[in-house]
Amino acid sequence: MLHEKLESIYDSVLRRNPGEIEFHQAAREVLESIGPVLGKHPEYAESKIIERICEPERQIIFRVPWEDDQGEVHINRGFRVEFNSALGPYKGGLRFHPSVYLGIVKFLGFEQIFKNGLTGLPIGGGKGGSDFDPKGRSQREIMRFCQSFMTELYRHIGEYTDVPAGDIGVGQREVGYLFGQYKRITNRYESAVITGKGLSYGGAQVRTEATGYGCAFFVEEMLKARGTSFDGKRVVVSGSGNVAVYAIEKVQQLGGTVVACSDSSGYVIDEKGIDLDLLKQIKQIEHLRMDAYARRRGEVSFVAGRSIWEVPCEVAMPSATQNEITGKDAEALVRGGCIAIGEGANMPTTPEGIRIFQEAGVSFGPGKAANAGGVATSALEMQQNASRDSWTFEFSERRLQEIMQDIHGRCLNTAEEYGMPGNYVAGANIDGFKRVADAMLALGLI
Repeated sequence: MLHEKLESIYDSVLRRNPGEIEFHQAAREVLESIGPVLGKHPEYAESKIIERICEPERQIIFRVPWEDDQGEVHINRGFRVEFNSALGPYKGGLRFHPSVYLGIVKFLGFEQIFKNGLTGLPIGGGKGGSDFDPKGRSQREIMRFCQSFMTELYRHIGEYTDVPAGDIGVGQREVGYLFGQYKRITNRYESAVITGKGLSYGGAQVRTEATGYGCAFFVEEMLKARGTSFDGKRVVVSGSGNVAVYAIEKVQQLGGTVVACSDSSGYVIDEKGIDLDLLKQIKQIEHLRMDAYARRRGEVSFVAGRSIWEVPCEVAMPSATQNEITGKDAEALVRGGCIAIGEGANMPTTPEGIRIFQEAGVSFGPGKAANAGGVATSALEMQQNASRDSWTFEFSERRLQEIMQDIHGRCLNTAEEYGMPGNYVAGANIDGFKRVADAMLALGLI
């Protein structure tokens, strides 16, 4: 329930941002958590901190014209929402997917404010992308699109201004094309202007693995808080992109058995445990559908058109897309013995699903905490670029683990401080909010 002082603020969000349902959902989740903060900190209300956080500092929408291999001209729409820079330059990924519109970008940017605050690193919140669909496009078409996209975006970003990275549809290849065009236009080699780069030109070790590894580290801490571990646990991970693949890899290293993963066509159940080498071959090299995994693996079930959350497990890690776990899915997971959820994707659980998990006593790690490893490692990449340094894989992974352990501890302690023990959603929202709010107070009316 919303605190009475926050009802009018949420009504204003709805009125000022019509039709942007994902942004409405993200804003309400945060507002529902921070009511108790207003009693301890009336200065936040007096300075209209909450109203200011809910309004982006800058919203940029632009045309992206490009030509395909047959010479046909296409027009897509590009976005960059620079939401809040109180803690540092805007930081957040670029998503290339046909579902992208302003509401999606604003929801992701709003989440990024608090996620970045939770890392304890000096980075603000932003997000961007385009409704361009890279699927089925040639490498040269993707290069031409990225170059056209950056031809507009370059004037809005910079090492001390706004530092984009990758997200869905934007991997190391796309980041390379984007950075190459930025360098060409500006005649400057500013490595720290974009993160997720290749290792040969300023990228950081563990960046590719960071979101998945970080989510596994966060869940490991949640399980420790319950007096248990990954050892012997049945785990289900949705998706089969970078986040899912590296979550599976780290869970297996920590002793868990991942028995199912998915893509948009369906899911596979592999009771022996997902064969990670085969999964990487199918998804990262050959770019095939999950049924190919089942055929090559043998004695593995492929289930088309149904929810992966019907598979019984003790740990679930939704790592595909927003709102993939509905209330019905949550009920199925609880019945199946699930004790912990770690969100690898951004907002993959509906509000009803979250309520069901919390009422059932399931440890629920929200995305802004559980998947913060990606942006944390992006900030570490910025740090290495600024110092012209390069860290080893082992050192980078250790830093990532320390950051995720610190985020877990602060979420748990903050929830306890505000009378909601074990509520990671409240702990993450309050801790992230207070860090940003205090900075905004210190900086005056910005």
